[in-house]
Amino acid sequence: MRNIGFWLAALVASLLCPDPAFAHAVAEGDKGYIQEVSGVLLLPFVYLGAKHMVTGYDHILFLLGVIFFLYRMKHIALYVSLFALGHSTTMLLGVWFNFGINSYIIDAIIGGSIVYKALDNLGAFQRWFGIQPDTKLATLIFGLFHGFGLASKIIDYDISPDGLLPNLIAFNVGVEIGQLLALAAILIAMGYWRRTSSFLRHAYTANVAMMTAGFVLIGYQLTGYFVS
Repeated sequence: MRNIGFWLAALVASLLCPDPAFAHAVAEGDKGYIQEVSGVLLLPFVYLGAKHMVTGYDHILFLLGVIFFLYRMKHIALYVSLFALGHSTTMLLGVWFNFGINSYIIDAIIGGSIVYKALDNLGAFQRWFGIQPDTKLATLIFGLFHGFGLASKIIDYDISPDGLLPNLIAFNVGVEIGQLLALAAILIAMGYWRRTSSFLRHAYTANVAMMTAGFVLIGYQLTGYFVS
């Protein structure tokens, strides 16, 4: 367990060259399913929501950044709840009112949320500007953008209006289940790592790697926007 910090940093670094198609997307097979089905299908949409969260590296990186220096469960629960509130609100309202944001632009903003949180963890804003932004408000706001990212994808897939609301709620329930599963895995790894002397030595490296992954995601999405 002494090297867990190194492996966590390596895991983050392994995400530096992702396929941009999977940045905040629904897999092609799931896309076809969403387009073909109609009616109330609660369990399938719960599954799709959970699958999206646990395979969405942008979500996971942001969650990692949010809880990186949180030690008390009540603080972790507060921040994760704020993120979930923002994510759920814009996903549900965005699809229901058919309001989306260009997928490249919203995914670039989501990459920016990862950069922001890494810089916050590194104390950059305090050093550069002498202020500490409101981390709770920032978590809620970036949660809103993460929700718009998913809403934009679902709108593109022309989900059937038959059973739309219950299916969206089921999907969101699945997203929250997936978020809890991902969070549990992160907390277990972080719990072991924090008990070692390597935590403080490698915390800087892990956040720099996370920030770099965010910048790469921004670059991919902006490139896609300008060349598409």
